[in-house]
Formats: sequence, structure tokens, C-alpha cells
Amino acid sequence: MRAAILCYESTRGCVLANTFLMFDGFPDTVKTSREIVQHVRNTTNQHNNWFKESLPLIASENVLSPAAREVMNSDLHNRYAEGLPGKRYYQGNIFIDEIESVCEELAREVFRCKFADVRSVSGTVANLAVLMATAKPGDKMTAVGLSDGGHISHAKIGALGLRGVRGHNYPFDRKTMNIDPEGTKRLLREVKPKVALFGQSVYLFPTPLKDLQDTFAEIGCTVWYDAAHVLGLIAGNRFQDPLREGVDVISGSTHKTLPGPQHGIIISDLVKEGMESALRRGVFPGVTSNHHLHSVAALAVTLAETREFGEAYADQTIRNAKALAQALHERGFDVLCEPNGFTESHTVVVDVEDHHGGAKVAKSLEDANIIVNKNLLPWDDDPVRPSGIRIGSQEITRLGMKENDMAEVSELISSVVMKSRPPTEVKDSVREFKRGFTKVHYCFFEGEEAYDYPTYDGEL
Repeated sequence: MRAAILCYESTRGCVLANTFLMFDGFPDTVKTSREIVQHVRNTTNQHNNWFKESLPLIASENVLSPAAREVMNSDLHNRYAEGLPGKRYYQGNIFIDEIESVCEELAREVFRCKFADVRSVSGTVANLAVLMATAKPGDKMTAVGLSDGGHISHAKIGALGLRGVRGHNYPFDRKTMNIDPEGTKRLLREVKPKVALFGQSVYLFPTPLKDLQDTFAEIGCTVWYDAAHVLGLIAGNRFQDPLREGVDVISGSTHKTLPGPQHGIIISDLVKEGMESALRRGVFPGVTSNHHLHSVAALAVTLAETREFGEAYADQTIRNAKALAQALHERGFDVLCEPNGFTESHTVVVDVEDHHGGAKVAKSLEDANIIVNKNLLPWDDDPVRPSGIRIGSQEITRLGMKENDMAEVSELISSVVMKSRPPTEVKDSVREFKRGFTKVHYCFFEGEEAYDYPTYDGEL
């Protein structure tokens, strides 16, 4: 790193730093706009090639199918739509009206629900829309705490705080990495929240919603489930079925275990009176204007492919996660929840505090082309230096890996973390192994390359 320019801005008593960095790969002197464009093209291509040669194990990422990528790169990207199909504030929406209607119909079918809104541009924006629909400033809401695996949008520093909602965290069982059902019942009766929110970014096991249904009915709260991480598993009839377990509304992002575009979705069975209109208003005009029409088209493709391939994909994703967890455990890693089978989702969590912590381990693995993220564990105090790493199986499953391949994945991780081999040496082994897994599966046009970079020939 050669230069860093810092700008400080005072906001509500806090000092925010905006850092503009010049990295080693950038030219010392950029003379023309043409050179900038060519450099960005080259660097983007380098990124694609890097992931083609890497093990992508971030639990919140995935790759699009060829058909979804095709419609993402369409003129829909250039257009605007506000409102609902047939009731737009813009002209020029004849075809997006049809696409969006098909997308919502597919969502209702895939998730077996009465209502779907596909206009949120991300999972967090979907969360903001649900907040707008279900809670007012000053209302009380319960959720999983950040250090216990809750999402930042569920916290005071995120969307809840932005809406002015008062948050309360569920008691959490560190041994099972799940909420404590009896403690949660007591909390719900004590707090009497307007909304009870469930869902996690570290989501190993289903939430015990059925155990809480009587308490939900007793206090009359709205029950909201953030399914961002497990949406594809739910679509594939795995993990759990929240709408049949007492949940009123589900939000989620559409690019994790549901292998679609970076977008958001809201689904419901509309049990509570007035919920449909409240959710629609929460999305627009609440938190969304134009809703990224190319992403809606890609989501429609993804949902259609999920209808066809979703059960097999969800099943294999969970099988791979369990096999990877077992293989890491056999190599001496402290994989959480071994007595409970490690995981029932796509996620595996490992305590690497004895190996210099999550931040150092994640960086060493990245140097070997193994991409994971550092992650807070329930007993951590410092989010910058957590003791854990989080691993996801959904993308490598999408690339065709099976249970038997998890032994090799775990051995490559072990080579860096346990055996302290230089990451640059392990990188060669990762590249060689990955050569057999660069194509997209569980979709139409199966077998197309996942990381090819679409480009115009030649340089500017």
C-alpha cells in the first residue's frame, strides 16, 4: 500500500473515517480515462480468474446460473420501475411487468405461500421494509444477539436502531449454538415485544419455533423470520418450514443457499389482517424506489431452476457441510457442536483461537486461495479479532463437489492451519484440485463455466 488519504466527518458525535486507498496493483500515474477503464477491466478479470482457482467457502455467497447471468446482462439493467405490475409510475414497463408477475408467482409456489414481494434490492433492504410494516419507533423487538450469530441489521447499530426500535436479545445456548427455548419463552412474556425476530448469520440448526408457538399466541406478537442464509434450504424442503411453524413473515436475500442474484425477497401467508398492504408500503414507497429490474429477471430464472433442482441441491449442500465438519474434526479442529452433528445447514463454524484466532487464520487461508471469513463466537468480545471462522458449503456444492471431496478440502485447510505449510505452497495444490470444479450445476445449461469473464476482445 503506497498511499492513504483520510477524510474525517463528524456525525452525531461519532467520527467516521472515509479511507481512499491506492493499492500496489494500481498504476503510479493514470494519465487517461482510457487507461483507467482498461485497468478496471483487467483487475475485474483477475478477480474472476482468482476465484476460478480458489476454494470459495464464504457462507453468504454463491454463483449465478448461465441463464440468470444472461438476463442480468440485459437492457433491464438500464430501466426504471416503481410500484406494482400494471400500476407503475413509469412507462416502458410492459415486459418487466410480465417478468415480475412470473417471479412472484414462482416465489409463491416454491415457498408454498400466499404472498411474495420481490422488489427489495437486498436482504437488509427487505428487513428494513418488514420493520417499516410491523414496528414503529419505540416499539420493542426481540432478536438473536450479534455475538450469538445474529445479523447486524437485527441490532441497534443496524436497521433496528435506524427504525428506532428497542431491541432485546434471546438467551443463547452456546453448546447447541441456538436460542434457549425456555429462556426465550420467559423473555417473550417479560418483554411482550411487538415483533419477535428470528434468524442468524451463523445458522447451524433450525430455530425451535414449534416450542414457542403457544407463547407467540399468548402475547400476540408478529413473528418474523430472516431466512437470508437458509432460504435455498427452505425452498428445497430442508432445514425447517417457518410459515408452518408459527411465522407471519419471512425476509431474505437471494444469493446464498438460494443461488440467485444479489437481491431481496419477502414472503408471507398473510395471517394477520392488513399485513399485505403494510408489507407492500414498506417496500415502496418505504425503502425502495426502482428495484433493479435485471435482478428480478435473474431471480425469476433462479426460482424456476430451484423448482426443478432445489431439493437435490439443498440436500447435497447439507451433506457436504456435515462431511466437511466431520473431516475437519478428524484432523484436530475444534468444530462447534460435535455432539449435535456439527450442523444441519450449509454452515460450519470452527474455533481457531489456539491457532492465533479467526482474523489471522482467515488471512493465511486467503493467501492459499482458500476463502473463508473470520467470525465472532458467543464468547468473543472483540469483533476485529474473533476466535472463529465460518465456512459455507453452498458454492462448492454448486460447483459439483460431493461428500468424498470434503476430505481434500479439509486437508488443504489443515495444511495451512494445522501443519503450518507456507500458504504459497498450498495455493498450488488448491489450484490443481479446483481445476475439476469450475462449472455450474443444479441449473439449466449445466456444465457452463462459473467464472468466465465476458469481455470485448482486445484492449482499449
